[in-house]
Amino acid sequence: MDRRSGADGAGHAAGADAVTDEIGVLLATARRWRADGHGLALATVVKTWGSAPRRPGAMLLVRDDGLFEGSVSGGCVEGAVIAAAQLRIGKGGGELLRFGVASELAWEVGLACGGEIEVLVQALDGSGFPPELLERLEAARGAGEALSIGYNFQDGRATEGAAGDFVHRFDPPLRLMIVGAVHIAQALAPMAAALGHKVLIVDPRGAFAAGPRFTGLEVDARWPDEALAAWRPDSASAVVVLSHDPKLDDGALAAALRSDAFYVAALGSRKSHAARLERLRAMGFADEALARIEGPAGLPIGAANPAEIALSIAAGMVRAWRTRG
Repeated sequence: MDRRSGADGAGHAAGADAVTDEIGVLLATARRWRADGHGLALATVVKTWGSAPRRPGAMLLVRDDGLFEGSVSGGCVEGAVIAAAQLRIGKGGGELLRFGVASELAWEVGLACGGEIEVLVQALDGSGFPPELLERLEAARGAGEALSIGYNFQDGRATEGAAGDFVHRFDPPLRLMIVGAVHIAQALAPMAAALGHKVLIVDPRGAFAAGPRFTGLEVDARWPDEALAAWRPDSASAVVVLSHDPKLDDGALAAALRSDAFYVAALGSRKSHAARLERLRAMGFADEALARIEGPAGLPIGAANPAEIALSIAAGMVRAWRTRG
């Protein structure tokens, strides 16, 4: 039997947003399981070397009966970590687990190819990872704020703040606003959702977003500057303008540049982008601010159709997210 949280009917709702915001799913699952009276433990990847399959910060939530949510290794050490987590629920505190090629256990759990991993396992209680810290994290993400949590390896405790043997910065949930309900948007929206973004389509031109083309997606019929004012881009938000209409694009870009959005991009040729920059300069934006706009949008992969252009934009978003300061 699959022991993931959805196997017994306790899983989260279907849909791209539900399954790709890993931290959001884990927090919601922890809240539900705690309300049901279960003891819980958290496992967090704190260090990796070589071909370890997941980055530091990857998390696994384990219930007292072995049900779990999340992943620390893509499967290869999950069994050993879950067993340790179940024991930790009764003991309290935390412990650091090491798996690697020098360890006999590494061959048993699947890391013999050369990867090494350190995982901190903590009881979800006052002696390990305090439950109120999960509540604080959920509130911060809901408010579009980042929150840092420090982990102490010696006593296994987690505390809010940028101090500890390992510090995990939890960013707000990823979001993407697409301005312009065009063919490229049809391809980009599902790609972005698969990458973990909650997608909003903005287009005040009624016919563009009408019909089944964007079924299942949130569509905002306001002008982009109005929609952005309500949407309030944060440090985990991306804004991509695709309409080719200055009346839509310029207002959207101006609002995005005044925000903390990590990625701002605009579709169009180099000539049209140069003209766009001149219009934005006339609105008072300096070259430093204008340099934030990726134009033409996306990585230069020779894209020739809407799906390929969407792929290049999605790749540009990933690069911007993974290389941000």
